Amino acid sequence: MTTPSAELEQLAINTIRTLSIDAIQKANSGHPGLPLGAAPMAYTLWTRHLKHNPKNPQWANRDRFVLSAGHGSMLLYALLYLTGYDLPLEEIKNFRQWGSKTPGHPEYGHTPGVEVTTGPLGQGGATAVGIALAEAYLANYFNRPGYPVIDHYTYAIVSDGDLMEGVFMEACSLAGTWGLGKLIFLYDDNRITLDGETAMIFTEDTSAKFAAMGWHTLTVEDGNDTTAIDAAIAAARAATDKPSLISVRTIIGYGSPNKQSTSKAHGSPLGEEEVRLTKQALNWPTDEPFYVPHEALEHFREAVAKGANAESAWQKVFNEWREAYPDLAREWDNAFNNELPEGWTRDLPMFDDNKAIATRNASGEALNAIAKHVPTMIGGDADLAGSTKTLIKGAEHTGKGKPAARNVRFGVREHGMGAIVNGLALHGGIIKPYSATFLTFSDYMRGAVRLGALMDIPTVYVFTHDSIGLGEDGPTHQPVEHFMALRTIPNLYVFRPADANETIGTWRAAMTLKHPVALIFTRQAVPVLADNAEGIHEGVAHGGYILADTADKPQVILLATGSEVHIALEAFDKLVSEGIAARVVSLPCWELFEAQDEAYREQVLPSDVRARVSIEAGVTLGWERYIGSEGIAIGVNQFGASAPYERIYAEYGLTAAHVIAAAKQLLD
Repeated sequence: MTTPSAELEQLAINTIRTLSIDAIQKANSGHPGLPLGAAPMAYTLWTRHLKHNPKNPQWANRDRFVLSAGHGSMLLYALLYLTGYDLPLEEIKNFRQWGSKTPGHPEYGHTPGVEVTTGPLGQGGATAVGIALAEAYLANYFNRPGYPVIDHYTYAIVSDGDLMEGVFMEACSLAGTWGLGKLIFLYDDNRITLDGETAMIFTEDTSAKFAAMGWHTLTVEDGNDTTAIDAAIAAARAATDKPSLISVRTIIGYGSPNKQSTSKAHGSPLGEEEVRLTKQALNWPTDEPFYVPHEALEHFREAVAKGANAESAWQKVFNEWREAYPDLAREWDNAFNNELPEGWTRDLPMFDDNKAIATRNASGEALNAIAKHVPTMIGGDADLAGSTKTLIKGAEHTGKGKPAARNVRFGVREHGMGAIVNGLALHGGIIKPYSATFLTFSDYMRGAVRLGALMDIPTVYVFTHDSIGLGEDGPTHQPVEHFMALRTIPNLYVFRPADANETIGTWRAAMTLKHPVALIFTRQAVPVLADNAEGIHEGVAHGGYILADTADKPQVILLATGSEVHIALEAFDKLVSEGIAARVVSLPCWELFEAQDEAYREQVLPSDVRARVSIEAGVTLGWERYIGSEGIAIGVNQFGASAPYERIYAEYGLTAAHVIAAAKQLLD
């Protein structure tokens, strides 16, 4: 962009401000305080530093910008419209309305140019750490001397609320440890929260805290001083061995005579009279809502040509790199098209004997077999690698000053881990990034899992130690409500395989889905379903299938998931020996089963067979979907206990005898 005069610069900044308050006022809903106060820093970043192409928001080497303080969404929408993204002024006027491209908080995949769905505070910044981690890994993997095909920054505007959230601090601690030098946060330090002044709840020395975590810290005392903001961003970019936090002292609701510097500016429209007074204070026309001066728009739209030129220059380097490294280029194509290479299943094992094996162990074998062929598949665990079996053998580990490794060591930071894995997926080029922890700790990362599902991104959340089968560690570590809690999240495909072969089928299905998945595995060893492994894989791909059947139409259907499938099979054998026609249906993934056509579902679960018993080591709420009002659900509707798992199963009625008794009760 050309260097603007001070007058043009101020005109551009005030265009952001007034578009924001006009849209919020028209909607009679929104958050005007942040756009009014943070407009100068956003303007400076977007016009002087951000490398992006408004006509190609998916350019692989663009800088990423995350508005972690997602409540200030009109700031981002104004920037997207003004710089030439496919977001016309009419969408600004339709802010927060049904069907608009300008929802109340930014939504990935919905609005061109929005990189991350934000709003739940802390999530955006934590996800940005994952985006920066992806950049570091991919740059290390794909770049060659003279060919920096991956070389960009990740920026975020963060708020007091972000800095108070645990997920944010977990991720920032890791960013400092890893030394993510291309990660830059601009902190909107306006000292006001929704309920009042931050001084009543937030008094720590933020810069000192971040410095202690290994961050480069800077301060801009005047949030309207674009020269100082520009210099701070330049200094942050130069600090290549550390992430940077720039604290910018802003004034919330700047320009509003009666609301600036107060919590009243945070989350409510200013009101028509206050909008008029604010425009007067900004020397702005008061009689024309959504007024965009031609000079300001022309200045912002320089981003279109600038972005096209930047991408064109990169494309030249990229084409030369592609010619010089054709094998690497093929890997790039797979990675950035989210496609698996030919032969990726080649080394997946099949288990053909009856030796019992924990599904977490089978999962570890599957993960490593896949990772051999998918070099940009990376992930890690919350300090539980020995238990979750999710280390990639022979691969390097992240550590201090070392972000570019396949085994991402997250430490005991489940929530931050989930958000960072989301960021890995959002960047592009990382295939099926995964996290891992015990199932009971999925509660700690639920906010990140929910956002991953809301964005519908291809992440893998691995959970082991799946039930009261954990045994002696007791109820704190024994999940009971968690299967159903995860199944209630839209877009999330939840798998709970019954054995080693279903586990292989689970990984095969998970890798090909374009949705987030939760994979749930046992700690305890379970028998192997040794017959017809390929048929089992196919059954898992359908989400549910007939595992055992009689020649006749069944009188009773036994439904189960995970380790309880083997209890159902034991009951099946006894029922059949007594002349009762039974069927066992394994339902490893309800979401996939529901996606099958009606004919398939009817074949597996004929509607005229109403005698149905379900068995699962978790709460029974939800099983009525498959067993109906006349069926019997056997499960765990209380917390667990500390004892050998076999004793707990017996005490809680998770036995073949109980299944048989329930089946006979239904048939009487």
